[in-house]
Amino acid sequence: MIQVSPQVRILVAVEAVDFRCGIDGLARLCKQQLKSDPFSGSLYVFRNRRGTAIKILAYDGSGFFLCHRRLSAGRFRFWPASTTEVAQGIAAHQLPVLLMGGDPLAAKVPPAWRPLPLQG
Repeated sequence: MIQVSPQVRILVAVEAVDFRCGIDGLARLCKQQLKSDPFSGSLYVFRNRRGTAIKILAYDGSGFFLCHRRLSAGRFRFWPASTTEVAQGIAAHQLPVLLMGGDPLAAKVPPAWRPLPLQG
């Protein structure tokens, strides 16, 4: 089972990928393009060229998970764009918003950590 806690690193690939590749192809993309170790326990999020499907690659210590989400209508509205970066990190609470086709940057949620007010 994939545990998505606030400490999990989630990388969203900026460029669209060919969805004919499976676990091995996506792991190779993690190493070569994203410059990240696919065995690190991070979640890697990829989208297809049309923007209608997402794949998530994760390693949990015993093997890989490959999750596929395809919208029945429409496209994923949000996707990071960058000319300098190959991936963008998102927080754990933003992943469900992305998977539902929303904009995770516009999600109104409290911060994952906030300082306690000093008493005294």
